[in-house]
Amino acid sequence: MTDFEVWAPHRNQVRVLVDGTTHSMTRDGAGWWRADVEGAGPGTAYAFLLDDDETPLPDPRSRWQPTGVHGASRLYDEGAHRWQDRMWTGRALPGAVLYELHIGTFTGEGTFDSAIGKLDHLAALGVDMVEVLPVNAVDGPRNWGYDGVGWYAVTENYGGPDAFKRFVDACHLRGMGVVLDVVYNHLGPSGAYLDRFAPYFSGSNIWGPSVNLDKAHSEPVRRYVIENALMWLRDFHVDGLRLDAVHALHDERATHVLEQLAIEVEALATHVGRPLSLIAESDLNDARLVTAREGGGYGLHAQWCDDIHHSLHSTLTGEGQGYYADFATAGLTGLAHVFTRAFLHEGTWSSFRQRLHGAPVDTRRVPGHRFLAYLQNHDQIGNRATGDRLTQTLSPGLLACGAALLFGSPFTPMLFMGEEWGARTPWQFFSHFPDPALREAVRKGRTAEFAEHGWGDVEVPDPNAESTFTDSELDWDEQLQEPHATLLQVHRQLIALRREHAELSDPWLDEVEVDIDETARTVVLHRGRLRVACNLGPDPVTLSLNASVGRILLASEPVEGQDGALTLRPESFAVVQVG
Repeated sequence: MTDFEVWAPHRNQVRVLVDGTTHSMTRDGAGWWRADVEGAGPGTAYAFLLDDDETPLPDPRSRWQPTGVHGASRLYDEGAHRWQDRMWTGRALPGAVLYELHIGTFTGEGTFDSAIGKLDHLAALGVDMVEVLPVNAVDGPRNWGYDGVGWYAVTENYGGPDAFKRFVDACHLRGMGVVLDVVYNHLGPSGAYLDRFAPYFSGSNIWGPSVNLDKAHSEPVRRYVIENALMWLRDFHVDGLRLDAVHALHDERATHVLEQLAIEVEALATHVGRPLSLIAESDLNDARLVTAREGGGYGLHAQWCDDIHHSLHSTLTGEGQGYYADFATAGLTGLAHVFTRAFLHEGTWSSFRQRLHGAPVDTRRVPGHRFLAYLQNHDQIGNRATGDRLTQTLSPGLLACGAALLFGSPFTPMLFMGEEWGARTPWQFFSHFPDPALREAVRKGRTAEFAEHGWGDVEVPDPNAESTFTDSELDWDEQLQEPHATLLQVHRQLIALRREHAELSDPWLDEVEVDIDETARTVVLHRGRLRVACNLGPDPVTLSLNASVGRILLASEPVEGQDGALTLRPESFAVVQVG
């Protein structure tokens, strides 16, 4: 006996089609329809029929869509996978190193099982948590994942739900946690049937229909979001969630859905006995997201911090177009500010937005580990016209300097797949919807978007072309060649230093000092008794550290240290212990 249920408060009749046989359903006062069906079990195909429409629709809470987002749902056996991680006690976010990857392009096969074969590489690198781009069901054979419509189902493109569990298990057995990227701010343009069942939507944003979090009938919609988050953490043993673009979640209730989510995740973490992390992507520059609820915040554990990225990017590349403009103008002075304040825009003028933006971080109360820092990520590469990485712009020396600043910072560092060896493969925007008209709309929209952002006549790769997808796959042979092998070794050594020396992971921003020289293009981070010294310029420089040089812990090029002076070659760094 299986109990089928679905929320459809405005429908006069709902039936469930189970293995070709139609069964009537009974409605309760809250608009939930239910039916008990004999003989249905794992693997059984089912769909819903609404009113007199004979079009079968998949379950909004389907755990398994083996024939795609338009096909029938299948009953999923939650207990089929035999977990091997019973000794896993979790991985806390503070002090961790994250690694962002997209399953479809991480390996040539593009599956969870093939990705397992590369996990030893990540463990040897020193990764603590693997952050996986969205894996929920999406229409078409390839996609970044942000067009998902089956929020509760794992896409078959990567192997389906059991394969994802094997991947999580394999990460845990190697001592690495898993953070899953989830999208609650919109649904994709193909296969989103929620609005046929109930008032799941209440408007739209730039990406698509937005969910109804605070209007009439919003309570079941909020539960739809929160229960989905809890499902990944509980049933798939995921250790954290990265919440996509939370600034697009419109919620005017007294308790915001993010705060409610933090409350329930804390309860779940207490029950399962391991830390569970919530990481927001936010464009608000508002530290209330990551301020504890006891301090009047939402209680999320961390947020992506684009101000850190933009400042590092403009400093290293010299780019100053679009949203990089204010960071380029601020120069190394702005970089020093960001390393001690997290935000450049903290209630100050944003020329890109043409308004004041952000609010200051209380650095005495909010630790730096609540801000994720990165030189590259899927957005900052994939949303460039040609998907070019920093490797296409910077020398190996400057790439190493950027890594030293990242891992010498008081923030939580994150790498994007292949960054550790300076991968030269692009990571471009790709998708492939079955509907030809939708494919053409995506292609034209992408071209127009880049024209608006000042990319001029740059030819934007066709998102629908298979070559755009395959060109974005990592070339794992690169890491064996120079200069990639040396850069990989530098990343391993920097991560090992961060783990060995408590000063480098100390999260308190008010303890950080930064010395800069705009003319010589030098940056020195003061991290307790350690100095992370970078020469970003084209000429050798001699720096005064205002303390006697003790040990050179790591250097990307031969370095000379005497008394309180340090001589660095062009585009090089050194991590020094001072007396």
